[in-house]
Amino acid sequence: MRIDAYNAVSQVYRSNSTPVVKKADNNKSFSDKLEISQTAKTFKTAKAAVDNAPDIRADKVAQIKAQMEAGSYHISSEAVADKILENISTLIF
Repeated sequence: MRIDAYNAVSQVYRSNSTPVVKKADNNKSFSDKLEISQTAKTFKTAKAAVDNAPDIRADKVAQIKAQMEAGSYHISSEAVADKILENISTLIF
C-alpha cells in the first residue's frame, strides 16, 4: 500500500514539534527595576496626610457643644435641605 501524502503529513508533524532553545549565557547579568510614578508618590503623600489628620475636629465639636449648652445652637431646615440637594449626586442608594 502506498501513501501519496506522506511528505505533507510528515511536515505537519514536524511543524508541531517544539523547537530546541539554546541555554542563556550565564555570563550576562540581569536585574529587575521598579519605578514609581510621580502620581503614585503624590498619592502616597496625600494618603499619609489624611492618615495623620484626626477623625474628629475637636475644636468644632467643642464650639457646637458650647452653643448647645447655651441654647444658641439652631439649625436651619432650609440649609440642611440645600446641602442634601447639593450633595445628592454623591449619595449611593
